[in-house]
Amino acid sequence: MFSRHVFLLLVAITFLLKLAVALNIDVPAHQNECFYEELEEGDKMTLTFEVGEGGNLDIDVWLSNPQDAILASSSRESKGAFSIKADKEGRYTYCFSNKMSAVTAKSVNFNAHVMENTDAKGDTVEDPLKKEIEELAESILAVKAEQEYIVSREKKHRDTAESTNSRVKWWSVSQLILLVVVCLWQVHYLKHFFEGKSTV
Repeated sequence: MFSRHVFLLLVAITFLLKLAVALNIDVPAHQNECFYEELEEGDKMTLTFEVGEGGNLDIDVWLSNPQDAILASSSRESKGAFSIKADKEGRYTYCFSNKMSAVTAKSVNFNAHVMENTDAKGDTVEDPLKKEIEELAESILAVKAEQEYIVSREKKHRDTAESTNSRVKWWSVSQLILLVVVCLWQVHYLKHFFEGKSTV
């Protein structure tokens, strides 16, 4: 019995984690960025996203089927998640739109994971353990997506801090050089001023 559960766990995790994509993109102002997934009938796709930088940290998102019918959408959200089950085989599209922004690009971190339909592969018995494993795998993927977003934000904050530190350093150096130049000029000017006074 134990070996059956271990086998089911391995099979479920293999199928659930087969297709996992983690990306970070910049969506320019007035532009859309779209991605595609080829799904079989019965496959489940979950999309999670979070806006890391730009404007009000919001983006428009939609997910459509091979006939371009919108299955899920969200407007001006900073983060969210969609899950759909493919009712037919084909190319499913998900897009991030920054059309509402006049100037600012948006940085979006997202994960798209596909869970294959195991019933189509001969698994006809509904096993409660399998269902629990699938739910656990979905939770793991959600935690993974959040962790990747946190790592991405930490990298951006670190880059910003290092850039600010570099600017402050060079501003201080330039201020010091300017101060030295002004002091030398004042010494030179005063020297010539008093030399002129002494000759009068």
